[in-house]
Amino acid sequence: MISRYALFHGPGQPLELQQTGVPDLSPGDVLVSVDLCTLCGSDLHTYQGDRQVACPTVLGHEMVGRLVAMGGDAPQQDSNGTPIEVGDRLTWSITAFCGKCFFCQHGLPQKCTELYKYGHQLHDPGHPLSGGLADHCQLVKGTTLIKLPEGLADEVVAPASCATATVAGACRVAGVGDGMTVLIQGAGMLGLTAVAMARQLGAREVLVSDLDPVRLARAEQFGATGTVLATDGEQLQRIVQSVGELDGVDVALELSGSPAACEQGLAQLRTGGVMVLVGTVFPTGPFAVDPETVVRRCLRIEGLHNYRPQDLASAVAFLEQCSCQQELAGLVEQVLPLSDVEAAFQVAKESGFYRVGVAPGRG
Repeated sequence: MISRYALFHGPGQPLELQQTGVPDLSPGDVLVSVDLCTLCGSDLHTYQGDRQVACPTVLGHEMVGRLVAMGGDAPQQDSNGTPIEVGDRLTWSITAFCGKCFFCQHGLPQKCTELYKYGHQLHDPGHPLSGGLADHCQLVKGTTLIKLPEGLADEVVAPASCATATVAGACRVAGVGDGMTVLIQGAGMLGLTAVAMARQLGAREVLVSDLDPVRLARAEQFGATGTVLATDGEQLQRIVQSVGELDGVDVALELSGSPAACEQGLAQLRTGGVMVLVGTVFPTGPFAVDPETVVRRCLRIEGLHNYRPQDLASAVAFLEQCSCQQELAGLVEQVLPLSDVEAAFQVAKESGFYRVGVAPGRG
């Protein structure tokens, strides 16, 4: 079996399409064919040089595919306990972890000391299929696997392993639930997903701020109860005061990566409110925090990078149940074959699309 993969050598250098024979699977490994890989914002940041990774590497970590081979001692069930076999449709976690180190034992498996991260690994000629921009991906022991129903479109489920699961983790950390008021900052892929998920979890009011009025209009399609331009702090304050009985929102989810948004969101929390910072996955400037305000108002500030295995399971359950599958599918606005992977990055860079997909089997 021959598999192609796109090797990234660094910013400003062309992606190199290479071929390899599929290597032997180690104990616990499985091999999947990649049906669709969507280009995450972090892929684009890496491609443009705004984010550093070890090179060369095979980018791409938002994937959906099918199980084509299983190594010895490979799992016979997914993380939900559902039996899996060759031919099944799967999604899988962005990371594989050991389960034994300090971080794995203390609720932070995504910070495992032996972490393996798809789409981020330094290229290993003996194990080249480590990212989504390839015909196949070799999933190592410690990867969370989730069996998927056939009815979920590839465009809906491919982002599950990054964007959707990260949002599920943010909602878990914040405790989003019935009757809450939630401020979502940033109406990109994560923000729109967060709108729909917060509403599904029972949030009474979901407010969205962004710099782009077109994206704010899109947020309303996902269930936002109010929208405001991020540059209009006074209007945001008025909207927050109009929807809550208390002195601010219960939860703020910062998904834009803007230091100014961090300050703005923190100021909108009610006493006892929680802010989860998610969007800052590339270098930015600091933001001001008044420690007395945090102490006297009993505020909580959390950071979340990637997610726990349970969050991927929650993400897939959300996608199966949500009423906005068509809208989610529409966020993958163009799909190109692997042979046009360079063009896919250019489209993502120039178009402003929420997601561009690469489908190795198409074209």
